[in-house]
Amino acid sequence: MSDMFDLTGRVAIVTGASRGIGEAIAKAYAERGARVVVSSRKQDGCEAVARFIVEAGGDAIAVACHIGEMDALERLFATVEERYGRLDVLVNNAATNPYYGHVLDTDLGAYQKTVDVNVRGYFFASVLGGRLMRKGGGGSIVNVASVNAIRPGPLQGIYSVTKGAVLNMTKVFARECGPEGIRCNAILPGLIRTKFAGALLADTEQLEHYVGGNPLRRVGEPRDIAGAAVFLASDASSYVTGEFLVVDGGFLV
Repeated sequence: MSDMFDLTGRVAIVTGASRGIGEAIAKAYAERGARVVVSSRKQDGCEAVARFIVEAGGDAIAVACHIGEMDALERLFATVEERYGRLDVLVNNAATNPYYGHVLDTDLGAYQKTVDVNVRGYFFASVLGGRLMRKGGGGSIVNVASVNAIRPGPLQGIYSVTKGAVLNMTKVFARECGPEGIRCNAILPGLIRTKFAGALLADTEQLEHYVGGNPLRRVGEPRDIAGAAVFLASDASSYVTGEFLVVDGGFLV
């Protein structure tokens, strides 16, 4: 029998792939045979992950990109088209959460930065990636959202708002791009042990609340999200689009 989770030969862009969830997804894709474009803001971080993949026998290149900047996004997809001539998988994972505090104290700078990356960045990455996928006959867009999209996190107001927008965006692209053979789904991680979640992990009260209300009684690891991302990129999910896959140890239960 063929392996429905095989990604051999597929070209995949993973944003925010220099560490944490994105790094785990990039490595998992490479393990399944994908040609991975490791992307994040800083080239050296991308190169470190790409080097690890290549030394392990995989196929990867590093392309720095700040998804909050349109010129950088356009360069990323132009580079991929020039090198590979196609795109099969796009993982929108790069995100920001510069403000941790009461929603009434949110300033315009933090608001704008969060929206530019988490909403505009995801949207136009999906537009540019979707155009490449359409040329190749289809593909899979995987948006990394958050359980905050369903249950807003304390002191994470604008971040939660943007992640809610990602869910609606997922349905928009699934609905409009399905006839082009393009699927679009979202993963909703719970609290994952990453540098990005440092503020939450350092907040003893919030951490105890999360773990205590989680049936599995633990914080997630980046690898926990990678498995879901492999599923949504592969033929195992070929009839799945517009859906939200919650990976939170049961927290929302």
